[in-house]
Amino acid sequence: MDNWTSIEGFILLGITDEPKLQIFLFATFLMFYLCILTENLGIFLLITVVQSLHKPMYFFLANLSLLDISCSTITVPKMLSGLLTGDKRISFSGCVAQLHFFHFLGSSQAFILSAMSYDRYVAICNPLRYHDLMRRTSCIVLASSCWLLGFLYSSLQTIITFRLPYCNRRQVTHFYCDVKPLMKLVCANTEISQLLSAFIFAILAVSAFVLTIVSYAYIGSHLLNIRCSQERRKAFFTCTSHITVVILYFGTVLSMYLGPTTKDSLEQTRISALLVTIITPALNPLIYTLRNKEVKKAIQRD
Repeated sequence: MDNWTSIEGFILLGITDEPKLQIFLFATFLMFYLCILTENLGIFLLITVVQSLHKPMYFFLANLSLLDISCSTITVPKMLSGLLTGDKRISFSGCVAQLHFFHFLGSSQAFILSAMSYDRYVAICNPLRYHDLMRRTSCIVLASSCWLLGFLYSSLQTIITFRLPYCNRRQVTHFYCDVKPLMKLVCANTEISQLLSAFIFAILAVSAFVLTIVSYAYIGSHLLNIRCSQERRKAFFTCTSHITVVILYFGTVLSMYLGPTTKDSLEQTRISALLVTIITPALNPLIYTLRNKEVKKAIQRD
């Protein structure tokens, strides 16, 4: 346990050590990060200010935009700093905070996506009860529950990861502190801890994913019973953006955390992490707004 207490910090190895490539990646990722901030903050403010967007679907979208901004801000600025200055050090407490908040925000995002699928289920399958079931107070309670579940999950992962004794090896094979690469630095058998971490993640991911799938199973069954093809297409159209984001998010996250911790899996995790922290948050606002007539009208009016 002395090793655990004596660790002053870690070194995040990042994406690459090539100087020329670092400059290129810094410029590229900075552009993406600025897009993430601009797009998601714009969506959040638009939904907050425009009265016509004060609806449950956009309330959850505002939560998703806030989570996208926060999740990227936890990891990307530190990575950009390392690429620009070469200083890849992070304090022990900073590493704990980064891991905790990344998992907190990321898992909350999974449950928010599930809440959005429930919103689509109620809107399509129970339209007459929609305003009753999706009242403002109900939406606030549902969103708060998503954030609370995310906090509980991240707290468990943080405790599991940082209660272990760490060796003098300080190099983290990642551009931010995460469970798998940190487990490789532990001076003890991590088999039980890795299984426990994977089990907790599986409960989170499977429960959120199953809730989403069940909602869409009911939606699909309901759409098959609609005789008018135009109405069927119109109802399905309201779900396409959300389905796209769900596939991107869960597909990437499941590939990151399920499976053994090997050298190849750590490389795959870094690539998947770039999608989660940079690419997907930049794409989400575009996916939700490009084909959304209400948002387009609100932007043009403002």
